[in-house]
Amino acid sequence: MSSLAWIDFDEAERQRAQRIMALFQERESRDELGLGAIRDSIADHLFPGTSTIQTRLRYMLFIPWVFRMLEGRDVPENQLRAEARALEIRLADALKRGGETNGIIGRDAGPRLQRLPSSVYWAGLGAWGIRLFPGSTDSLFVSLRGFKRWQRPSDGEDTAASPAARAIWTRSLPAAPKDLLDQTAFALTIDEAQFIIDRLIASQPATLLTFLAREGIDAECDYIWTHPHFAAFPAPARRLIRHGEIFSEVMHGATLLYNLALSELRGRDDWAADYRKRIASWTAELDRPALSGWSLDDFWNAVEHPAHSIRPAAKRFVMQWLELVADGAGQIASAPAGRQLVEERERRLKTTQSRFTNHAVRDRWSGASGVARLGFRWSQAKSHLRDLAHAE
Repeated sequence: MSSLAWIDFDEAERQRAQRIMALFQERESRDELGLGAIRDSIADHLFPGTSTIQTRLRYMLFIPWVFRMLEGRDVPENQLRAEARALEIRLADALKRGGETNGIIGRDAGPRLQRLPSSVYWAGLGAWGIRLFPGSTDSLFVSLRGFKRWQRPSDGEDTAASPAARAIWTRSLPAAPKDLLDQTAFALTIDEAQFIIDRLIASQPATLLTFLAREGIDAECDYIWTHPHFAAFPAPARRLIRHGEIFSEVMHGATLLYNLALSELRGRDDWAADYRKRIASWTAELDRPALSGWSLDDFWNAVEHPAHSIRPAAKRFVMQWLELVADGAGQIASAPAGRQLVEERERRLKTTQSRFTNHAVRDRWSGASGVARLGFRWSQAKSHLRDLAHAE
């Protein structure tokens, strides 16, 4: 008699750690000052299921289609894992044969690929209700062995007792193209786009991502707060975006100051001069009326998210930085208090790996860490919405 392995908490935590490490390898996602929980809380409220390492939306279908090819294979889990990896690599080749050049995960790495598409999209598949199995990919490989395709339960079936009652993917998942691994592309069909919209409506009905997908709103703008249809957004989304805009603006100065201080420690006058100019521009562009009327208490209430814990130290850092900016943003580049606040924050977070105290780590610094303004994954959401709007 076979048995099902459900959530493997150790494995789930291991994969979560891998995803976090992958995020920190992305230049725009580095969290040098411990603002990640705040950033991700806002992003997950607005655009749940997205991540900064996602590329194209059709991967939300590619992954279930590939994994369905493994169902019913009565082989050891290690072989299933190896076969899944091989299929994901074949998918990259099929996309290249289909004429795609950008957004292919593993386009250049081939068999050396380390970050598989399934690891990039697994959490999003669950958040959007496409994946029903609650565990990690490794726990799924354990569960798949010896089982035929799992189906939803019949009416009256005991879902707690019946392994077959627990489905891996939602039953409405569209069928895979017959030539999926021979030649494919990122363009969604109309039916595939409607399926994704339906899943968003069912699983994330109150989010901005679902609103934009349902309404077919596709717009090109750098930040969500500059969206041409902002006035039509639901009121809770507008409130959160306004908070996010101010938070992104004010904390951008802290990251610029962090990079300036390190540039000076490295003796790179050219880098330092550039950061001083950027800080001067930041100071000139600050929306002081919005900043003076900003309620931190309301901000913390708005960004609270069950998946993210914002530590008191992070809240103190934001509050203290805000006070410094309010008292004299024009002097931030040279004010000792600002530099001390930023340096102490980074040293507490990184301890022995702090760039301020560890010369070897500082010498490996490339000259830019987290210097882009926080965008709360609008770039990825915008790409996904574009793919939906251009379905054929």
